Amino acid sequence: MDATDMNATEALETYDAGHMGCGELAMVLRVKLRTMPGMVMRVIAYDSGAPEDIPAWCRMTRNELIRHEPESSSFWIRSRTDWI
Repeated sequence: MDATDMNATEALETYDAGHMGCGELAMVLRVKLRTMPGMVMRVIAYDSGAPEDIPAWCRMTRNELIRHEPESSSFWIRSRTDWI
């Protein structure tokens, strides 16, 4: 295992979205992830729709959902590298 694999879920930044709804969170994630191409951000989201909405948003925007930890309401997302 190389260093890239060992640090695959090490987040550069953590963002606590609290109970923010999907629409607002999607806009915030786009702005934040765009500033950190290729890097990982841990997002904490307590909204009841987050476990379905965040993975769907990642698929639609081509950002990589690396890990979801339901017990801490955390999602690790790797920002895509080809933001325009």
